Amino acid sequence: MELRRAWYHCSSCGRGFAPRDRELGLDGGTLSPAVRRMVGRRGKQADGTARTREAKLVAVWTAESRDREGRPCRDPGSTSCNAAIESIATRDTDTAPAPFAARVLRELERRGVARAERRVVLGDGAAWIWNFADEHLPDAVQIVDLFHAKQHVFDAAKAICGDGDLAARWGKARRDELDEAGAAPVVDALREHAARDDVRRELEYFAGNLGRMNYPAFRARGLCVTTGVVEGGCKSVVGDRLKRGGMHWSVDGGNAIIALRCAIRSDRFDDYWERRASSS
Repeated sequence: MELRRAWYHCSSCGRGFAPRDRELGLDGGTLSPAVRRMVGRRGKQADGTARTREAKLVAVWTAESRDREGRPCRDPGSTSCNAAIESIATRDTDTAPAPFAARVLRELERRGVARAERRVVLGDGAAWIWNFADEHLPDAVQIVDLFHAKQHVFDAAKAICGDGDLAARWGKARRDELDEAGAAPVVDALREHAARDDVRRELEYFAGNLGRMNYPAFRARGLCVTTGVVEGGCKSVVGDRLKRGGMHWSVDGGNAIIALRCAIRSDRFDDYWERRASSS
């Protein structure tokens, strides 16, 4: 499946057009409870172990539509997704992509990303996302999801001002600046408080992603700046099914369920079973 709908129609004039962009969002924040034999791996618990495994997800969509305010938004019916509990880490001596990187590349090929006029990668700011983009999509526009950036503004406001009205006012001013002028004013404001370690971490986040947070310029170019479709995919594809009360999963079992849910979400359930039947 390259596109669920190869053509769209303008709501104002009815003229048909082929989407020229492919936007993809990457996320790795959904944690699936692991079976007992997997407990003991390195993780984020107080004792350094893990009781969960991380599922990563890639979503691909087009964005020629506009919302009521005229801002770019995802075209209805254009989204496909792929996810798995897999690693994207590689060693310098590896000659093949990591398992999840290979999965993303298959999804990009399926969706015809190489033939798009513009390619856009959206993410929450995690280094592995930009490393993947630099290696496999070097000409793509890289954008930090606006909602994640605003959450970091909130964290910085709390670190500087504590809880209360002062933090709310400071944070709102910085979020407005982020919307209207990008991250540069936020970086300037954070530098005034950089003596604190918790503020310095936020400063490094914004300064390190300065070029990925030029939201006015991205919108002017007709690009989406949020990854709500990715966050929604993590919840509906993985979380709603694998994180129910009392559930614990092996990697193979979790990936089998995730594969089915991705096939349904991406409107290729029949193709999924045809491939499995032909290979058995």
